[in-house]
Amino acid sequence: MLPLTLAREGEDIVVGRVGGNDAAKQHLADLGFVEGARIQVVSAHRGDLIVSLKGTKLAITKEMAQKVLLRPA
Repeated sequence: MLPLTLAREGEDIVVGRVGGNDAAKQHLADLGFVEGARIQVVSAHRGDLIVSLKGTKLAITKEMAQKVLLRPA
């Protein structure tokens, strides 16, 4: 599995797993980053991302994006 930071703009991807400590996992889950969630990268700049998730655009830092691992769509 690859981290979200390696996804390209416009790419449709699926969350495979979320890593990190319990607080980080819970924060990402609260935002909707759960296994099986479909997301699209809207914009990427130096590892920080804007993604579309469940009809909402979210900004996520490089550090948090590294905790989201992707699986093939």
